[in-house]
Parts: sequence; structure tokens; C-alpha cells
Amino acid sequence: MRLRSTLAAVLGGLLLSVALPASPAAAATGDFTYSYVGLNGLNLRGGLADPESRVCINIPETVGSALPAFAPSNLTDSTATVFLDSDCDGDTFYVMAPGKRLGERLRLRSVVFS
Repeated sequence: MRLRSTLAAVLGGLLLSVALPASPAAAATGDFTYSYVGLNGLNLRGGLADPESRVCINIPETVGSALPAFAPSNLTDSTATVFLDSDCDGDTFYVMAPGKRLGERLRLRSVVFS
């Protein structure tokens, strides 16, 4: 009788572990938008749609540019931490709650979502 119960428990555990994903994909739902200066010198809008959570994201338009992005809007369902430096580095950062919009004075080069 014990062998049958043990076997049933082991088999149930194996089935459960196969049914659950190894690591669930985590993403913030919504858009994170910002402004940047384009090659033509005009202010343009950029954005990240459903950005990945807990991963540092460098703002693509600032890579290789002397100018950072500015005026971010966190229209996602996650908290965003924006950094002045690339690779989410440096002492200059700002935490943005979901729905928060900041003005043109805030500069950023990277962001990470909770």
C-alpha cells in the first residue's frame, strides 16, 4: 500500500513540474515613452512597448549619442527607475510610479522596470 502511495506522489510531482513553466516571462504591460533629439536636431518621441522587467534597458536612441533622452512617461503597470547613465549605472536616477509623466528637465539613458 505504501509503495502505491509513494509512486502516486512521485508521479503527481513529476506531472506538476512538467506543467509549470521553468521561469515565467516577466514584462511590464504598457508603453514607456520619452523624447530625444534626432539626427536632424528635432525633438522626436520614442518608446518601449511592454518592456522586460528586472533587466536594464539602454534607451536605443541615446547609444552613441552625446545627448540623453528626456521627458519620460511611464505608462506601464510597473515602477520604472530611470538613470542618467547607460547600463543603469551612476548616482543620478529617478523612480517613476506607474502613470507618472516627467518634464523635459529629467534626462535618461537607461531604465529598469520592477
